[in-house]
Amino acid sequence: MIEKILIANRGEIALRILRACKKLGIKTVAVHSTVDRQLPHVKMADESVCIGKADPSKSYLNIPSIISAAELTNADAIHPGYGFLSESATFAEIVESNKFIFIGPPSKVLKKMGDKIKAKKAMREFGVPCIPGYDGILPDDVKSNIKEAKKIGFPIMLKAIHGGGGRGMMIVQTADELGDAMKITKSEAQNSFGNGDLYFEKFFDKPRHIEIQVMCDNYGNAIHLGERDCSLQRRNQKVIEETTAINIPREKISEIGKICSDACKKLDYRGAGTFEFLYQDGQFSFIEMNTRIQVEHPVTEYLTNFDLISEQIKVASGEKLQLSQDDVKFNGHAIECRINAEDPETFMPSPGMIKLFHPPGGPGIRTDSHIYSGYVVPPNYDSMIAKIIAYAEDRQTAIKKMLFALDETVIEGIKTNIKLHKKLLKSDFFRNGDFTINTLNAFIKEKR
Repeated sequence: MIEKILIANRGEIALRILRACKKLGIKTVAVHSTVDRQLPHVKMADESVCIGKADPSKSYLNIPSIISAAELTNADAIHPGYGFLSESATFAEIVESNKFIFIGPPSKVLKKMGDKIKAKKAMREFGVPCIPGYDGILPDDVKSNIKEAKKIGFPIMLKAIHGGGGRGMMIVQTADELGDAMKITKSEAQNSFGNGDLYFEKFFDKPRHIEIQVMCDNYGNAIHLGERDCSLQRRNQKVIEETTAINIPREKISEIGKICSDACKKLDYRGAGTFEFLYQDGQFSFIEMNTRIQVEHPVTEYLTNFDLISEQIKVASGEKLQLSQDDVKFNGHAIECRINAEDPETFMPSPGMIKLFHPPGGPGIRTDSHIYSGYVVPPNYDSMIAKIIAYAEDRQTAIKKMLFALDETVIEGIKTNIKLHKKLLKSDFFRNGDFTINTLNAFIKEKR
């Protein structure tokens, strides 16, 4: 078993990893920026090291500083959480070359899955259904690209090859829009990911966003832990996630789940991962694979009674998976609301001091958060400050529990999106399961 883990992240996921380490009896090292000295996981860790200023490029994206901290504290392994360096093949390769254990897939797998064109090619070879599109880097020749786009038909979705998190993508409705769209998307991709290469896929008009959670070990064992519906998104950023997905036959989930776990075996995957799909007209179409733990992993943990973070660590330590596919059982329904420090009407970030924080409680309610009364939300990072998860025996009861939990939540001093969550949970389209990835944007536009 690994004896000491350096947590290369911040916020709620860093605290979640620390708790898993304590459960397993593993010592922890918290690296942090200058503005994160007072975060709970920093105070609770066995050791802490300041690795730079608030700017992520000076701290949580600073690979030399993180490796130096691991060497200084004699850590055995590094857990990247999600975001920041979690899907960086370069970081994983440097971790491996410095004889630390990277708690995630091998760098060669990250390299393949991080390039969306290579990832789609691999998925097709492994029998995973994919979205029709251009299977290569788009040249700068707009006329040639229009010709290729017409083969699958407009509208199309223009995407950055190394994109993610809703950035570096744009819907192109007609051939006349393609030239300008390429310039804008290329610029955003270059600024966000350091690479402006683009490709495109067929645009679906009313899809759901369904993802499949997988877990794999080093011995060729792979299982799936069901699906999550992440369709309620604002500008490609997830807002509410749930499992099980309403109005999708369970046999279809089992079928696509097996396809995903079989693909992992062929890929020599290790650890936790998520296959993301668009689901429309009864068909799944692969979007991408997230080679890390997801923000929304708690809903899966509730339904399966399976600790994903602890299992990540055990697998990285060389242990075999403790479950076979037949052992995985799904019970009840879980919903997660992402609580963001932002104006619920304009969605502008709302950093500042939290004067009072009171999280919800009760049976079937879980709050994953790093905030506390007196905590100052910095403007340097993602605006998510908490995740509230409600679990019950059925979907309608889970919705009621979540509404109670949101009513009970007190966050004073800054603005949050709690009001938006309440409106969504009470809406007819959510209660009936009649929504797609476009529903939330249309709902917001209608309310303005």
